[in-house]
Amino acid sequence: MRLWVAATIIACVVAIGFFLSAPRTSDRAENTVPSVALESIPEVAMRDVYKKGTHTITGSLLAPNVCTVASAVATLQGAATSTESILVEVSMPVDEGVCLQVPTRVVFQTTIAAPDDLPLVVTVNGSPATTSAP
Repeated sequence: MRLWVAATIIACVVAIGFFLSAPRTSDRAENTVPSVALESIPEVAMRDVYKKGTHTITGSLLAPNVCTVASAVATLQGAATSTESILVEVSMPVDEGVCLQVPTRVVFQTTIAAPDDLPLVVTVNGSPATTSAP
């Protein structure tokens, strides 16, 4: 008789413990859709070194992860008779693979033959960007 009472008590304790620890639908966190962040204007730290008719433009910008690679191409902008600025087009393709999602600064470099006093205009993936000194 004692064995049956002990077995019943142990079974009740296990059943009550399981019932209290099992997740319920009311305990489940709601899946909320993350708010879409407005795309901010990327900031590019740039340096332009002019030597013997050639601009060497180096820079860096913040990438979303460690695996992102940035490349740049510089072209002259302006009318057929005069050059107004140097357009630096930075491309940073979206990395689709598995990668550590930690914002990381990536660097790029490009060269172009142009006059000395031209301003730099920068785009990142086709969007205008702001510039600052490195």
